[in-house]
Amino acid sequence: MDPIQLLKKQHREVEALFKKIEKTRSAEQRRALMLELASNLKLHMTIEEEIFYPAVQQLPTKKAEEMTLEAYEEHAVVKLVLAELPGVDPEDERFDAKMTVLSELIEHHVDEEENEMFKTAKKLGTAELNALGDRMAAEVEAVKGPGATRRRRAA
Repeated sequence: MDPIQLLKKQHREVEALFKKIEKTRSAEQRRALMLELASNLKLHMTIEEEIFYPAVQQLPTKKAEEMTLEAYEEHAVVKLVLAELPGVDPEDERFDAKMTVLSELIEHHVDEEENEMFKTAKKLGTAELNALGDRMAAEVEAVKGPGATRRRRAA
């Protein structure tokens, strides 16, 4: 499986969740969507940090090293915001502010990955990329269940 396509698919799913949260007014639905968003982001960050980034970081370029170190730091900030969200009432004005900050962090991170890191990652070669993608898909399926890497496309 192509890991870049898997990660891009997850990026689109997260973007869609942010839009749903923004449009939803029911506190109960907002909380449920926020929990789904947090779960998706945690899984996404896990497969990047444990599988994808270490492979990219091994490329013999300073740019690969710098990009991955920055990505790890961006994840650390996202985790701080995610840790605060469960304690914020979806009807509280701070909820929207936190969601906006989180959305902007994610948007910046996704932009850098898709426009820089993924191009660099292609230097790993098709065979290694596919092996990474298979490992990442297996991790997603272990967490979300069989067919999870394909199921969303039909939804």
